Amino acid sequence: MSTWKKVAIGAGAAVVLAAMIGFTVHQSHKNVVTVQTSKVQPLDLASVVSASGEIKPKTYVNVGANAFGKITRLYVKEGDKVKRGQLLAQLENVQSNADVNATEASVEAARTDAVAADAALNTALADLNRAKSDAEKAQLDWDRSQGLYKAALIAKSDYDSQRAAWQTAQAGLVQAQAKVAQARAEKDSAERHVTQNAANLTRVSDVLKKTTYAAPFDGMITNLPVREGETVVIGIQNSPGSTLMTIADMSVITAEVNVDETDVVNVKLGQPAEVMIDAIPKKTFKAIVTEIGNNAIIRSTGVSTSQQTTASEEAKDFKVVVTLQDPPANLRPGLSTTAKITTASRNSVLAVPIQALTIRRKADLEQESKSGTVQAAAPRNESGSDSSKDEIQGVFVLRDRKAEFIPVETGISGTTDIEVTKGLKQGDEVVTGSYKVLRTLRPGTSVKVDNTAPKKEETS
Repeated sequence: MSTWKKVAIGAGAAVVLAAMIGFTVHQSHKNVVTVQTSKVQPLDLASVVSASGEIKPKTYVNVGANAFGKITRLYVKEGDKVKRGQLLAQLENVQSNADVNATEASVEAARTDAVAADAALNTALADLNRAKSDAEKAQLDWDRSQGLYKAALIAKSDYDSQRAAWQTAQAGLVQAQAKVAQARAEKDSAERHVTQNAANLTRVSDVLKKTTYAAPFDGMITNLPVREGETVVIGIQNSPGSTLMTIADMSVITAEVNVDETDVVNVKLGQPAEVMIDAIPKKTFKAIVTEIGNNAIIRSTGVSTSQQTTASEEAKDFKVVVTLQDPPANLRPGLSTTAKITTASRNSVLAVPIQALTIRRKADLEQESKSGTVQAAAPRNESGSDSSKDEIQGVFVLRDRKAEFIPVETGISGTTDIEVTKGLKQGDEVVTGSYKVLRTLRPGTSVKVDNTAPKKEETS
């Protein structure tokens, strides 16, 4: 055989061998899926609820107008610190002061009348005592004259005189009793006049007092929308009255945030929080949850559901108040803030990345175990109406270079990881991506690990 024939045969054999090897490699990689993985390991987890809101003092009050009138004097300006009882503003009070003076005079006059009525009663009581004595003496004389007249010891004229004197004394006694009753009634009337005028004095004094405004507690003037010379009015029915100023106790500062209705169930009183203030970047303040609202707030309108007569399907929030532990002195009400509330924490618990969790229908898993198929499945129909009881939560674990679906039970969720309480052990390698692969991956599929660089996920 010539040399060129030997070379041709050798080349042909090499080509055939290369083709066979290529075909074998192609077939071996035909059903292999490339995945990203992560090891199950113990981590410290913290479940955090984030919400935005604004800075507010725990105690503040809007000082509203209690009377109609012109502001004659403002004793403070915005930003001033005030003490409890300090005078803040003065309204015109000429008429109110005159009413107080007139009513005070009426009270004094009524008290004088009451003193006179008491003296008249004492006089009437003295007259009654005198009339009683006269009546008793006339009674004795009349009884004596009756005996003497029967014994024919006195004349008929003397007998008639004693009888007339007795009758006069009895009439005087009745008159004295009537005068006492009249004097008592006049005294009661005078005392009631005193009470009536005292009540009027209380009323007009209250009206006068409402023309001056004093600080209800120690704090700071955070809002002063009025000026001297302006006229303020009180509120009537649905029309709000004028607001003179706002006083806030800046010693206790809170952040009032709106927590989503799906997260508020995990928020409890006393839980720690971290507060970030937009006006003070790169600084975090410690805080504690001190108040949790009971009424939902419509997110689009800010109105409480308790104020609506019809149900709403809009997104809802709940007001949560966290109290800052060491607030800076330069905080102002209304500053935008974000609070991160730690609702639960675990130390050294087994955890996997949240994206590793996936859902499979129980019927699909049973079908896979019977068929033994290892090919990739078509994407699930997201609009399907599978009931939750037919769905199983789990992760795909690498076993002998194949993806095995393992049902798991989970605990708290951190920012990127979630606690696994049952189903996995430390060191297990779980599939974490890609998202498209996790949607379509079937149990028993051969996989190839590629953790070099994440690829851009497709959303469809």
